[in-house]
Amino acid sequence: MLSANEFAGKVALVTGATSGIGAAAAGAFARQGAHVVIVGRDKVRGDDVLRACEGLPGRARFFQADVSLAGDVAAMLDFTLDSFGRVDIAFNNAGFQEPRALLAEQPDDMYDRTFDTNVRSVFHSMKAEIAVMLKQGGGTIVNNASVSGVRNPNPGLALYCASKAAVLSLTRSAAMEYAPSNIRINAVSPGRIVTPMMLASQIADISAVAAGLPLRRMGQPEEVAAAVVWLASNAASFVVGHNLAIDGGFLSG
Repeated sequence: MLSANEFAGKVALVTGATSGIGAAAAGAFARQGAHVVIVGRDKVRGDDVLRACEGLPGRARFFQADVSLAGDVAAMLDFTLDSFGRVDIAFNNAGFQEPRALLAEQPDDMYDRTFDTNVRSVFHSMKAEIAVMLKQGGGTIVNNASVSGVRNPNPGLALYCASKAAVLSLTRSAAMEYAPSNIRINAVSPGRIVTPMMLASQIADISAVAAGLPLRRMGQPEEVAAAVVWLASNAASFVVGHNLAIDGGFLSG
């Protein structure tokens, strides 16, 4: 169970934080007292998330960046350190899902965009975050994967599924490498969560999808955010290299 102001005095960095799960996570960390750096490409939406964090125990700042670019990631870390002096928690959440099409029909540039956003961004971000955490004596990282990285629920998203499987593999490998240095690295795998990405994914009948889940409903971004916050907290101090599915029972069904 989390204590009040669990993250008071700590600093959380959240990428892909201008909507959906990332925005919910930024708010959740700020409510628990963490200072939060909200990162995303869209400044208008980023400012909206920033305003939503006003009045919460933790202070928040917005940084505009494309985390698939190494230079932007370096600037993001510099901004975070200049703003708050450290990085205790990182939630690498930026993601992209390609328009549905069978594998042989996907253009080469769609592979590049999907893997740049979903895998390269995690690689660049973890490298930079780990370097800071090593210097300060520890920290915790949570990467956003997907149930699609474990089991492909629908045809037409082979690139997304493969990229999220890569995120899980990167998470496990990095977790084993840096656990002795007091850096805990884990992943979350959301299932059917009502986010802008999910709503844009050409699902014909959302109610039918919800009815097929053991809980008979879709999930909400705040439910994933709660799991991310728990993984980053002292309550999960012995959890390393784990993939926590927030999926309404999809993987168990």
